[in-house]
Amino acid sequence: MSSPQQGITARKQPMKLNTLVTLMLSAVIVLVLLSVHMFYFFQIGASTRGQLEDKAMAVARTLADSPEIQRALAYPPDGTRIQPIAKAVEETNNLLFITVTNMDGIRYSHRNPELIGKHFIGDDIEPALRGHENVSVNKGSLAKALRVFTPIFNAQHQQIGVVAIGISLEAVSVQINESRWSILWTIFIGTLAGAIGTLILVRVLKRILFGLEPYEISTLFEQRQAILNSLKEGVIAMDDQAQVTLVNQAARSLLNDSMGTITADHVYDASVIDKHLHDVLQTGRARRDEELNVNGRVLLSNTVPVRSHGRIIGAVCTFRDKTEISQLMQRLTGMVSYVDALRERSHEFMNKLHVILGLLHMKNYPQVEAYILKTANNYQTEIGFLLDKIKSPVIAGFLLSKINRASDCGHRLTISDASFLPDSGNEEQMAALITVVGNLVENALDAMHEQVEGEIHVMLHYQNGWLTCEVSDDGPGIEADRLATIFDKGFSTKGENRGVGLFLLKQQTESIGGSVSVESEPGVFTQFLVQLPWDGGNQSA
Repeated sequence: MSSPQQGITARKQPMKLNTLVTLMLSAVIVLVLLSVHMFYFFQIGASTRGQLEDKAMAVARTLADSPEIQRALAYPPDGTRIQPIAKAVEETNNLLFITVTNMDGIRYSHRNPELIGKHFIGDDIEPALRGHENVSVNKGSLAKALRVFTPIFNAQHQQIGVVAIGISLEAVSVQINESRWSILWTIFIGTLAGAIGTLILVRVLKRILFGLEPYEISTLFEQRQAILNSLKEGVIAMDDQAQVTLVNQAARSLLNDSMGTITADHVYDASVIDKHLHDVLQTGRARRDEELNVNGRVLLSNTVPVRSHGRIIGAVCTFRDKTEISQLMQRLTGMVSYVDALRERSHEFMNKLHVILGLLHMKNYPQVEAYILKTANNYQTEIGFLLDKIKSPVIAGFLLSKINRASDCGHRLTISDASFLPDSGNEEQMAALITVVGNLVENALDAMHEQVEGEIHVMLHYQNGWLTCEVSDDGPGIEADRLATIFDKGFSTKGENRGVGLFLLKQQTESIGGSVSVESEPGVFTQFLVQLPWDGGNQSA
């Protein structure tokens, strides 16, 4: 049985980039050049033959216009007047023959001087004798040839003869083959140039791709995507043209991008993160550990420029949800408060047991009975009532801690008899309620810090999937002209660097679909009314 390592070793390795590009480009170049060659291979014969015909016709017309030849046709054929001219032109242009005839077809010149004075062989001269130029392939006294015929006219435009020029078909074939060989040389030179260009292209591509092979690039891309999507931190990248080039899944989730408006080729609507990315692109300065408010979430972000060879080519913003951390801290605080409250009560209960034990030793049984009844009544009034009405141990512990804190500050915090709060498995709703109650109680205690024996009243009432939270106090109240701005970030009557509590309260309440309102009469009372969706419908009072 083969091992996994052997299987990996036996797997076929992907083709390297230089081999792949070389083969592809070479195939394209060879295919193109062969196609061109095949096209010209069949066209070059006709083209070469046409060139030879034009050359022969030009020579024939020149001879037909020669005054010496026109004058010589007035005499009988003797081989002394036209033959020397025809022979010189024939040798100069490498022609098979040049024959000049009169209107009877009698030769005045020929390659073989013995045939001068005899009739021209071939019916293809007939069109020329009738005054028309003609081209044909025929065989006379010599080899089979390509023959052209041109009529000769005198000064009175009367035809007096014909010039016939022949080119050997072997010479035509040689010319065609030479032309075709030139095409083969063109293919060879083109292939060589293509090969050199391919090598240069491969080297440039390898340098651009940092020496990586295509399969290595695809592997790196897949790993990059897997890493980005496995991160809990959101990542958004922007290029130097302010276009979003990367958005991972965590970023979409944190920004509530359910509609898919954030894409790698579309700049999403202007937001805090968008402004940070633009600012870093322009200034080149990183922005680290900044808190951002996006869609009701508090995000902790880091935005840094991306540089290449000293030039800014983009910016990257990474961010994580600080709300989750805050929710865990608030839940932990509630549990700690619950444990502390129980610890305090256990110490208090131990003291009461010692009192009961002392009374028993003293055999003061009526006093023991009265003390036990009083203790049981106090437990039922405080802890028993709270646990009966508030089913969530986290919220119950949190309220117990706030009751003790209010008592330590010299004030009294009471829970309404009409309260009922079922437990909820929704962490976001639990965190929102802790934020609401915590901030409102602390604000009330701060407002009554100069007041003696102030009272804070809390009511939590659940009905039909909604939780109504009412927190009121008999403190100094809020002036009417300030009611509209108390939820603004930074608004505070306690000094600088404050004014965040009510802002976060409203933000977190509205982020889960709730609402908050306030009523106040200066010197009399202040009452906050918060409504939250609550997943606790399986329980009843």
